[in-house]
Amino acid sequence: MSAEATNPAVSPAPAPPAAHRRKGRPRIDLRRLGRAALLGPATRDRLPDAISHVAEAHRAHHPDADLEPLRRAYVLAESSHRGQMRKSGEPYITHPLAVTLILAELGAETTTLTASLLHDTVEDTDVTLDQVREQFGEEVRYLVDGVTKLEKVDYGAAAESETFRKMLVATGNDVRVMSIKLADRLHNMRTLGVMRPEKQERIAKVTRDVLIPLAERLGVQALKTELEDLVFAILHPEEYAHTRELIADNDARESDPLAEIAEEVRGVLREAGIQAEVLIRPRHFVSLHRVSRKRGQLRGTDFGRLLVLVNEDADCYAVLGELHTCLTPVVSEFKDFIAVPKFNLYQSLHTAVARGDGQVAEVLIRTHQMHKVAEAGVVALGNPYAAPAEDQTDGERADGDGERVDPTRPGWLSRLLDWQQAAPDADMFWSTLREDLAQDREITVFRPDGGTLGLPEGASCVDAAYAQYGEDAHACIGARVNGRLATLSTVLRDGDTVQLLMGQDPASEPSREWLDHAHTPAARIAIQRWLATHPSTAADEPDALDAERKDGAPAPRPAHDEPAAPSDTANAVVVAEQPDANVRLAGCCTPVPPDEVTGFAVRGGVVTVHRVECAAVTRMKGLGRAEIAVHWGDTTEFRVTLVAESFQRPHLLADLTEAIALEGVAIVSATVEPPTQQRVRHTYTVQLPDAALLPNLMRAMRDVAGVYDVARPQHQAAAQ
Repeated sequence: MSAEATNPAVSPAPAPPAAHRRKGRPRIDLRRLGRAALLGPATRDRLPDAISHVAEAHRAHHPDADLEPLRRAYVLAESSHRGQMRKSGEPYITHPLAVTLILAELGAETTTLTASLLHDTVEDTDVTLDQVREQFGEEVRYLVDGVTKLEKVDYGAAAESETFRKMLVATGNDVRVMSIKLADRLHNMRTLGVMRPEKQERIAKVTRDVLIPLAERLGVQALKTELEDLVFAILHPEEYAHTRELIADNDARESDPLAEIAEEVRGVLREAGIQAEVLIRPRHFVSLHRVSRKRGQLRGTDFGRLLVLVNEDADCYAVLGELHTCLTPVVSEFKDFIAVPKFNLYQSLHTAVARGDGQVAEVLIRTHQMHKVAEAGVVALGNPYAAPAEDQTDGERADGDGERVDPTRPGWLSRLLDWQQAAPDADMFWSTLREDLAQDREITVFRPDGGTLGLPEGASCVDAAYAQYGEDAHACIGARVNGRLATLSTVLRDGDTVQLLMGQDPASEPSREWLDHAHTPAARIAIQRWLATHPSTAADEPDALDAERKDGAPAPRPAHDEPAAPSDTANAVVVAEQPDANVRLAGCCTPVPPDEVTGFAVRGGVVTVHRVECAAVTRMKGLGRAEIAVHWGDTTEFRVTLVAESFQRPHLLADLTEAIALEGVAIVSATVEPPTQQRVRHTYTVQLPDAALLPNLMRAMRDVAGVYDVARPQHQAAAQ
């Protein structure tokens, strides 16, 4: 609980050296704020001195903001918390003030700041939610209620999984609740010093496992990076101390290669006439620790990155072009997150340039607005439910209900709200959430219509199907990846184009095997939910091909590797230009009228008839076998063998046999091979009343959902 935190003046948590702190307003002296809270002006129509710094930070982002709600919220919070102290001995009001300052500096709008000042009043004082509603409106009441509920969650206890789900669902409907919670945790982590080591470790682990990933997915990098460093200092004190020494040693160097490259970049952009701001962004502790483990010996340019800020999107690409033209680019380091933003709204161009001495500087290029969103994420978006302004872009206009479209909804948070409703139980939701939060890398795949899907690294076509279609993905029968047929188990790569092939049968069912290839919560929960409600079908799944046969359909025979049996010559008359020849249709290519055919004499005076494109024809010609001219005579009925390649799905065999029967064709025999990689191979020998029906029959079979090819067999038969 927030009241357990203490002031850093007593026992401070490790903090980055002053030279490496994020630039901005100096950290507020909480002792001074505490005195100001107690000794502030008596006149209630003035803005209290204790929150003047909050007002200053707020007006920097929102010059026209009405500060009256902040004044009234502070007066209520201060009077309600009066007499309550933190463990450090500081007045408790210093905590909501510090949390509100964090959010104000990130650019949060007035309603969020008002709720932040009041976020502990309902839990720790006599103030009720009804009072909050009466004085500040329903919106502030909702935010305060959401934060209060989150405070009651024990994130590390499995028994609390249902509680956590309810809380996350309640707060997930308004990202501002999560923003307040993250700022609350950041201030408590800053002031964790006087707690017992074991309690510090427990809080740090929860912060690492749940809240830092949440901050990442909400795009609030400014909070995420500082939380990472504070957790790093508690859980890995030796590595933290070593990293701190590396930073101190680098600061003591006389020359700074990163500053030299920054000046060179400024010159390049100045000559090109591009107005840009070039900054050096020191790496935070965890980032530098990762780099040191990856590269070993660190160089001067490894301690930070260059940030180039411009006004327009087009300027970003202009800067990129100049840098790659005038400096030596490291092409493998280029990434375009402007054209394809990350799942957490992050946009930027990433590249790297090399100096003659081999040192490489990473460069981030973005607009000022992109930088604001990169730092503050959803906090920078303001109130996602406010009425739309006339000058909003198309992407921010109101939806059909008159509310502004929440720009976070296409991302991770929207998916969370969807799949939590489908989770069969709270424990599954909790475990799946933890797995999802552990995914720290995401890929982007493209749909044929130009849309995109954000998926975790390692996702398969199964995940893409459920990401695009939800539970309708039960009917997915296959996919094309970059234009080529692929199984649903295919692992996707960043930039792939995925076309999902959907069946038309409303009773289509997912396969239990799909769970082995599903990595996203949406896919796993949807499949598990279906299997849980269809236990008998799931248990019978290996025998589904037998179970789905309709009355009168031929029973499948075990598959064999040998060629299909020769067709019955009585049903397809072939005339050989050789007296008294016994003619037989070759089983390797099963020719039928009006195929172009040729013949070869074999033992016993038999002439085998092949389609001219048959591989056996080429082989026998190579052996010097003489061809015998053959042609079709008067033909009525004949037999032909067809092979149908399909994706596995329920009722496929029944649908194929029905399609064949509707064409007036009789099935002589059928073979269904055991499915492999979710693909099934059907071999049919059919009797056609007329050769002209063959093209129509093959077309009808291809039209069956799940069938992607129907062809005549081409066996690699030995020369005869």
